[in-house]
Amino acid sequence: MCVAVYSIDKSTLLGRTLMHSPVGELELSASVDGIVSVLLVKKNKAESELLDVTEDIGTLAQESIRKHLDQAQKELDEYFRGELTHFNVALDLSGTDFQQQVWRALQRIEYGESCSYQDIAEGISRPKAVRAVGAANGANPVAIIVPCHRVIGKNGKLTGYAYGVEMKQYLLDLEQGNGRSGL
Repeated sequence: MCVAVYSIDKSTLLGRTLMHSPVGELELSASVDGIVSVLLVKKNKAESELLDVTEDIGTLAQESIRKHLDQAQKELDEYFRGELTHFNVALDLSGTDFQQQVWRALQRIEYGESCSYQDIAEGISRPKAVRAVGAANGANPVAIIVPCHRVIGKNGKLTGYAYGVEMKQYLLDLEQGNGRSGL
């Protein structure tokens, strides 16, 4: 279920909306070029903080931003229902060259699969950069869409996740067909 209210921030040309999901409220942000972030809303963050509408930035920019937000909401809804295994929404990610390399590698991990931080480091030809891969993984601004939850420890155990290991386990279970109704 999506909240059909958008906020457009004229200074950065970002639009935001809230979305209900089985893992909690998600705040989606988009630029005219694509999704910028998918964040789990902290319980103490008031909805009014997110939906502070500013001046009109122009019809074309608004339409583009809303198109990206609508597509992301649709795809995330389908993902949580177990109907979508690959996201197609445009992304507009900012990060270092290394982070971008790691995030592209994350997108190649198949739905329902997992790999280790070491696997990612080796896959980007940086076998000694395991810790840096972990840091880039943790800096991923579009969790779920860029599936950082699919990266686990070399020993097969779940390791840290920005939104908690319980949410990571939920997403992995969902992809394995063992999804629970929510967290």
